[in-house]
Amino acid sequence: MKKIQMRPKLIAFGALIIGFFMLSWGNVGHERINKAAVMALPKQLQIFFYNHIDFITQEASVPDIRKYALNYKEEGPRHYFDMENFGAADTYPQTLEEAKQKYDAKFLSDNGILPWYIEDMMAKLTKAFKEKNRAEILFLAADLGHYVGDAHMPLHTSANHDGQLTDQKGIHSLWESRLPELFVKNYKLNVPEAQYYTDVHKAIWDMINDTHSFAQPLLDIDKSLRTATPQDKVFKLDAEGKVLKSKYNTAVFSDEYAKKLHEQLNGMVETQMRKAITATASFWYTAWVNAGKPDLSDLDAPAVTQRNYQSLQDDLILYKKGDLFGMKNQND
Repeated sequence: MKKIQMRPKLIAFGALIIGFFMLSWGNVGHERINKAAVMALPKQLQIFFYNHIDFITQEASVPDIRKYALNYKEEGPRHYFDMENFGAADTYPQTLEEAKQKYDAKFLSDNGILPWYIEDMMAKLTKAFKEKNRAEILFLAADLGHYVGDAHMPLHTSANHDGQLTDQKGIHSLWESRLPELFVKNYKLNVPEAQYYTDVHKAIWDMINDTHSFAQPLLDIDKSLRTATPQDKVFKLDAEGKVLKSKYNTAVFSDEYAKKLHEQLNGMVETQMRKAITATASFWYTAWVNAGKPDLSDLDAPAVTQRNYQSLQDDLILYKKGDLFGMKNQND
């Protein structure tokens, strides 16, 4: 399958980092969200995206590489929105520029710009579609999928983003990385075809508000389960009986606790992944429609599309059953 060229340094460094870094939603979540979103697109847009599905899938984690590994200062706030710290919803700025005028740089760095950044990304993607800029379309679409994925992780919308305010540290990575790693093989990630958002601004804020509604229930379930579970059953212990720490000095949860939490969350992780897939595909589709539905068929050589045709048909059959082809992790 043909992929666009990435800078060699980025390929090498990205491969190195992705191999061992714990990312938001993890590679497991972000890559599956982007990949499934391609399969949820209408045919006229899906063909172009499928020609580059490997790139769109692998690029899904690059915003986290910029945030954690490359330490881009401006990257971090793009991934979260601490809703409780922004006051009443009717006072929220409408745009990122308005937010920068209302709040100082430190406040936005501390509390995030996720919804406004998604709207800015949508404008850029729409422009790329209008200009039929192949490279920009692919880079922006893949990155947008990452931020939309983050916007479906409840704790990315809360000031209590890692349970640090309620003595629940570690819940963030447990929910968004460890649980998908353990249980994604049982998820059905086929969703209805992408829809057109008549009001992008409203769609973004509806998404943020819906996600935030799960933050407190998530924390409550974890708090109740931790309280009822002995510490040696919540965390993995080393040979000396001490709580095992990861390379990032965070406590490592036991698989037993992860399983119990996953059960008590009653499908929340899978549901949010499915919502993220639907939203990602729908934002891509909306940007394309708003760009005037440009014909993208001439952006790839006909031979590439022809070569991928049968693979697309075969993969659609698997996708409609809820399976994602070629997606494996150590727990599959």
